[in-house]
Amino acid sequence: MNKLIRIALIGAVLSQLGGCAAAVVGGAAVGTSVALDRRTAGVYVSDQEIELRALARLREAFPQKTDNISATSYNRQVLLTGQVPDEATRSRASDVVKGIPDVRTVFNELTVSGITSLTSDANDVALTSQVKARMLRDERVPGTKIKVVTEAGVVYLMGLVTKTEAEAATDIARTTSGVAKVVTLFEYLN
Repeated sequence: MNKLIRIALIGAVLSQLGGCAAAVVGGAAVGTSVALDRRTAGVYVSDQEIELRALARLREAFPQKTDNISATSYNRQVLLTGQVPDEATRSRASDVVKGIPDVRTVFNELTVSGITSLTSDANDVALTSQVKARMLRDERVPGTKIKVVTEAGVVYLMGLVTKTEAEAATDIARTTSGVAKVVTLFEYLN
């Protein structure tokens, strides 16, 4: 099953568990995310376009092998996560994404392995939610300005932050139960 479909199903189930309030809050958060972001509106929109183009180009390049690849762009830097069947696909995926206009850097964190289970995907969604919630509760961290991506228990942190904010966010992620590893891909303001 396509990984995006599985994650959407998991998100739908989790939102039902939390009730309608979670959906309303989530919708409001998306609407205000541009205003709260440290990226310019143009870069924010460019990141959205880069993600869509990356997935489309990867599907073109590997029609049978992209169900488990995710592309996350933050400040025109792209993080590739997921699983691919072989090293050749892993290596070529970076080249495909580097060819997209405005992409500055590609962080290729794809692993050569089998498809992850639905349970693993649900765990990743839960870990991302836990890390984000803890960041939002901590005054030292601009939680709305940090992108959190989790794949196979590994938490990736992206954002435009100060060194102090980065240290606090990294500490929060590291001390969240269930997190196997934290990878920081921050850009520093100071």
